[in-house]
Amino acid sequence: MSQFMVEFDLPVNMTEEFTSKIPLQRLKVNELMESGKLLSYALSYDRQKLWCVVKALTEFDAIEIISEFPLINYMEPTITELMFNNIVSLRMPLFSLN
Repeated sequence: MSQFMVEFDLPVNMTEEFTSKIPLQRLKVNELMESGKLLSYALSYDRQKLWCVVKALTEFDAIEIISEFPLINYMEPTITELMFNNIVSLRMPLFSLN
């Protein structure tokens, strides 16, 4: 299984139709993260760039995954296969049963 960094250019002027689909986008992102297909999702402060890391067998599979985004028709993706992706995982502290 490979990982792909997807960088999206977002529209400068967000239409009402675009903003109305944001809640659906968030639901889809949550669903893909829970299923393990999407490993990260980040938006730039100026809302012009969006990045996500997709876990897929091939670049074509990654494209199929991001095609599920409700906002895909408003975004221009650039996909790069990653050699590795180091992330910090949240770990629960160990505790003693004593």
